[in-house]
Amino acid sequence: MDLIRILLVDDHPIVREGYRRLLGRQPGFSVVAEANDGEAALAAFAEHAPDVVLMDLSMPGGGGFAAVEAMLARDSKARIIVVSMHQGAIFARKAMAAGARGFVSKSSPPDELVRAITTVMSGRRVLSDDMAQEFARTSLEHDDVAGLTPRERDILLLLARGMSGRSIASSLGLSSKTVQNNLSLIRAKLGASGDAELVLKAQRAGFVDAL
Repeated sequence: MDLIRILLVDDHPIVREGYRRLLGRQPGFSVVAEANDGEAALAAFAEHAPDVVLMDLSMPGGGGFAAVEAMLARDSKARIIVVSMHQGAIFARKAMAAGARGFVSKSSPPDELVRAITTVMSGRRVLSDDMAQEFARTSLEHDDVAGLTPRERDILLLLARGMSGRSIASSLGLSSKTVQNNLSLIRAKLGASGDAELVLKAQRAGFVDAL
């Protein structure tokens, strides 16, 4: 059986050592290269042509999203699994939209990373169990946000951008009372107890970027 050749990309040496020890115990797996930033990752990808890339998101050299896009620009069939401390579904959605084949949170059990590699090698996409649950939950939130009226979505977007009710009213040419009435309706529709929870739900649903 041919070895599955793996490129590790993470700016923390201890994390890479953990991956290397874990994968070294798996039959048929071989770590062929490591990189600690986006630029080094692209160079290693070009030199070693790995079967699978394990990619962190938060690191120097343009970050993981840029590295994913650059690798796929070089080879559209690249198999990239993002392994990240970020557990929000918005990060997983962005990674998959950028072309990653999988997303595994760093809080997942080690066997989930092994499973993700074999799943991606079989031609399928994969999420770690915790991210799959997060996707299911936020899909419902996405549907709820999608059910808002255009005016309600406009108000929610401005609120998520940090604007006060008075500023939102001025920006949209509405009265402050109308904005507050709409915010009450939005809170009721989304099951939010306050404006902070509204913003969080909007972020989780992918309606606005997480901060």
